Amino acid sequence: MADKKNKYSILLPTYNERRNLPIITWLLDRTLTPLGLDWELIIIDDGSPDGTQTIAAQLIKTYNTRAVGERIKLKPRAGKLGLGTAYVHGLQFVTGNFVVIMDADFSHHPKFLPKMISVQEEKDWDIVTGTRYAGDGGVFGWDLKRKMVSRGANLVADTVLRPGVSDLTGSFRLYKREVLEDVIKATESKGYSFQMEMMVRAKAKGYRVAEVPISFVDRVYGESKLGGEEIVQYLQGVFGLWMKV
Repeated sequence: MADKKNKYSILLPTYNERRNLPIITWLLDRTLTPLGLDWELIIIDDGSPDGTQTIAAQLIKTYNTRAVGERIKLKPRAGKLGLGTAYVHGLQFVTGNFVVIMDADFSHHPKFLPKMISVQEEKDWDIVTGTRYAGDGGVFGWDLKRKMVSRGANLVADTVLRPGVSDLTGSFRLYKREVLEDVIKATESKGYSFQMEMMVRAKAKGYRVAEVPISFVDRVYGESKLGGEEIVQYLQGVFGLWMKV
């Protein structure tokens, strides 16, 4: 299935994810390793007080063997500095030619990665993004209010910006490394509108984007970080992009 020359670097920003981190790591290993894929996991922890880094250190001891090398890396930061800067920080340590961005809270299941990789290879797409709002994609575990907020956010962005992507706020994506590096340099947002701006910038630069339907499941452990302030920031970001891009 996969080109053996490719290596996939997974950027995983974390904050208070000590209970989720072992699960997501095990799922990545169970999904990718049997396929013979070359992969690495880069954990970018923003000074979690719950012991996330201690768990990460234990996972490193477990998974980093002489046979596979440095499969898991922990690259912490001093505190919560924003999602965008977490990816910039993590990119410094990437050794793969493809980069996956995903959440650590188990809402993005690694089982969709083989399909995303396969779709990328079919037509050499620059970006493959998971979508909750096309095909048989969906959201599970959200109440009606949260579903309406997410749908509404995507509808507003689609109406104003017309990027031709059904899930602008999604954060489960596969990038060619050089594409991510280029797009992230042009992206100004730091908060909830970061993922949206990344996609709008990518499309404006002429990069080719494919979509793969995914099932998004609300986090297993911990609390959602989405609140009213983030929604306001997102709407400001949409109209700010409309003026600039």
